[in-house]
Amino acid sequence: MLILGLLLIAVGALAIVAAIFSAGYSDSGHLELLGTDIGVLFLFFLGVGAGVAILWGFTVAKFGTKRQLRQRRESKKLSELSEKLDRSEHERVIERERDEDRPSL
Repeated sequence: MLILGLLLIAVGALAIVAAIFSAGYSDSGHLELLGTDIGVLFLFFLGVGAGVAILWGFTVAKFGTKRQLRQRRESKKLSELSEKLDRSEHERVIERERDEDRPSL
């Protein structure tokens, strides 16, 4: 999820940078972007799409990061509980062996 978010941010930023640095007017008087004649409305929607991609990318990256941190915390807690269970089990085995080794009266 984090990678998808970063990819969306990069695509949106790349579209904005391309529009800023390569937009101009062609010899025929039309708007030109990356060597292609386009309309002003298309350029507007390209900007809107780039902005939406960036915002969506931030949202997806944030969600992915929170999810990854939550999973990491759960994994750490499960590991700690597993270690406690192993120690408890080991202590029970030792206790049982001691009881068996004691002579009964």
